[in-house]
Amino acid sequence: MDDATANDNGGYDDRTIGRRLRHIRQSRKLSLTVVAGLAGTSASTLSRIENGILALDSRKLVVALAKALRVAPSDLTRLPVPAPANGHTDSAVEAVRGALMSVAVGRPGGQVQPVGQLRQRYQEAVDGDCAMRGTVLPSLIADMHTTLAQRQEMVELLPLTVLLHGVVARNFLYVAAASMDLRWQDAVLARQLAEELGDPIMLGIAARGASSVMLGNGRFDLARDELDATTVPTATNEGMQLSGMLALERSIVTAAQSQTAESAAALDYADELAVRTTGDAFALGFSPVNVGMWRMAAALECGEPDEVIRVAQTVNPQEHPYPARRAAYWADYGRALTSVRRRDEAARALLRAEKMHPVKVLRNSFARDSLAELVAHSKDDALGREIRGMAYRAGLPV
Repeated sequence: MDDATANDNGGYDDRTIGRRLRHIRQSRKLSLTVVAGLAGTSASTLSRIENGILALDSRKLVVALAKALRVAPSDLTRLPVPAPANGHTDSAVEAVRGALMSVAVGRPGGQVQPVGQLRQRYQEAVDGDCAMRGTVLPSLIADMHTTLAQRQEMVELLPLTVLLHGVVARNFLYVAAASMDLRWQDAVLARQLAEELGDPIMLGIAARGASSVMLGNGRFDLARDELDATTVPTATNEGMQLSGMLALERSIVTAAQSQTAESAAALDYADELAVRTTGDAFALGFSPVNVGMWRMAAALECGEPDEVIRVAQTVNPQEHPYPARRAAYWADYGRALTSVRRRDEAARALLRAEKMHPVKVLRNSFARDSLAELVAHSKDDALGREIRGMAYRAGLPV
């Protein structure tokens, strides 16, 4: 019987990180005390996480627990069974997987098209929502690589293909919480194309995608090395924005390494660049408001929910152009409020995030764990019913 569906018959239910932790720990025949000691936390904290009473809220603790249990971090954070709110997201992710696989073996199976038409389709994907991107990406990847194989108009086509993988596909797979192996396959393809081009800007785009996958897989050392090895010239508006985004990536990596001073320095550098730039280069969404949102994310990683709440008061998420980032603001705010037990406010923040971008929130492992904690403490009132409804849509036990 599949573990993900076994709980109806008394088997294992893996719909939260905590339940997955408990199952793996028990299968390893390890006690709470032993695993907690190896991970640098307390047995009581681990017990509360396993029972859904306390959210697991940082990458470094996920990595520490994974090491203690001798599993990959992704084994703890992967998505469980399909949830009611997923819609066609899972099938769209698999279609992208198929397109990337076809490219990897040199048979993309698309049609040769004019570069101008491909550029227009690329821009439509940039401007579209998550569902639209999932729908158009497989055929766009196929056609882009089929045309690229003709080795014509490479000056325009090669950087466009780097951006297709390093920005559009990267963002879709990240928001959809696709598996790390699929995200890495896309990142490697972007890197190969950028290396062929040899342009520092495109190499920076590829490095951003690669480092985010390394971070998500708990390889903080590799992510930091990737960022250290990447130099983006800041003589142009585009260069400053990309350099700022790489600094924001560094802020989370160093926060996960408990290097709080370095994380703060990276955020300050990004802030300096943000006030000097205009527009939205490469659909990165880089701006002062985005830096504020990343300050919140870094404070969460550092275990400073009060700082998240403080910074949140200085940020107007409506100024950000992309719904996924606006939703991330409310999700991170809700996670911080959950940590300080302001649960009614946290519930409202998470519900607001879901309304803005359901996929971004309901498929995020950390937001899901905060949601599970709120459900465990929910009351039998209107707000409690709303948060249990959200948990149902996320496929969490209610």
